[in-house]
Amino acid sequence: MENNQNGNPIVDSNKQKVLYTGKTHTTGGRDGSAQSSDGRLDIALSSPGSTGKGTNPEQLFAAGWSACFIGAIGLAAAKNKIILPADLSVDTEVDLCLADGAYSLQARLNVSLPGLSPEVARSLTDAAHQTCPYSKATRGNINVEINLV
Repeated sequence: MENNQNGNPIVDSNKQKVLYTGKTHTTGGRDGSAQSSDGRLDIALSSPGSTGKGTNPEQLFAAGWSACFIGAIGLAAAKNKIILPADLSVDTEVDLCLADGAYSLQARLNVSLPGLSPEVARSLTDAAHQTCPYSKATRGNINVEINLV
């Protein structure tokens, strides 16, 4: 079987082509550290709201989702021959919630597409929300709002 650039099989058990596998090693949980297998990520972790140095899983998830969502907007724009503004941005907020003793997440993606009409911006964000892997992973699992700002 062929391997991708990470040395992983190209086809997984679901018969999908694996393009990339992110690998991390984490110790200490929310007050520990995480390193990627390629050495590009080496961060301290701390609990949300603590005074500890480092980031937390909610911030990491928000950053990853924002980056992926911008990529999905770019694909939708290219498909529709729309030029995106250079200052396109996504501010993602991921809430860690507690209700009845159970933890959960909810999120808001605040998308800025300056210079595009609200209708065009909405069509791009709707398309991105359908194709972004993070959006797909969370669909039906957590409350998500996509806002144009």
